[in-house]
Amino acid sequence: MSTGHDHGDHGHSHGAGANAKSLTIALVLTSLFLLAELAGAWLFHSLALLSDAAHMFTDTAALAIALAAIRIGRRPPDNKRTYGYRRFEILAAAFNAVLLFAVAAYVLYEGIHRFFDPQPVQSIGMLLVATAGLAINLIAMRVLAGGKDDSLNVKGAYLEVWADMLGSLGVIAAAVLIYFTGWSWVDPVVAIAIGLWVLPRTWVLLRDTTNILLQGVPRGIDLSAVRSAIKLVPDVVEVHDLHLWSVAGDDRSLTVHVVLRPGSAPDPVRLAIAQMLRDEFDISHAALQMEADSVRCAAPEHE
Repeated sequence: MSTGHDHGDHGHSHGAGANAKSLTIALVLTSLFLLAELAGAWLFHSLALLSDAAHMFTDTAALAIALAAIRIGRRPPDNKRTYGYRRFEILAAAFNAVLLFAVAAYVLYEGIHRFFDPQPVQSIGMLLVATAGLAINLIAMRVLAGGKDDSLNVKGAYLEVWADMLGSLGVIAAAVLIYFTGWSWVDPVVAIAIGLWVLPRTWVLLRDTTNILLQGVPRGIDLSAVRSAIKLVPDVVEVHDLHLWSVAGDDRSLTVHVVLRPGSAPDPVRLAIAQMLRDEFDISHAALQMEADSVRCAAPEHE
């Protein structure tokens, strides 16, 4: 029986450092503007502006949590956390998704209430604050864009800012309409539209983070295809106890027991499987247990 490991380095440390810098810049920008937007929502009696301010608050919280997650995630593995602390980033992304759901629910509730109890809206002040918010959001999005495809944690923070950018655009449009028409009902309509627009993307983020926390097969990989590809390697008789998962969304880990044809040398087969996994499925962290056909270990029935 032979066991083997194949390890890959995706440059996580460098990527985490770049992401931390981007998150810090975005956090400073949103934090500075949050107080101004809350004050504007209160002064100008705008629910749409309050909705935008609520999203700005979740932006600030999400960025702070995401930054803390990266700091914690840099800690090396130890005797209690053999994978290190990288999964803390996934917990942060899941929390951000739940937070966005809560904000959307509040805005929907308050928007419906405003239809029955209209409030006067000061459109000029509303427009000025929303325009400043839009500028802040565009800068923050530009800063975060580079890391959103490599980290679900940064993607969660990016979606927060992206949603708030849409909110700012909606508030600007509402302010212009209210100024020229006097239709105060536009304010809650825009607020509700912002909440509904964000929900599908929030669901996708929550779905992806939940899959990782449940150690599900990473999105985009067919486990049956991986099993079939391993069986096609010369001298492989059977594959069982196959597990494939991700720790933090930008990595793929695999363990498998491979039964060999009698008389086969295990090391060449192990190396061939490891190379195939890298080339075809981008799996660079694989633990392969090679077993002779006569001494195979007991496998669960479903394998």
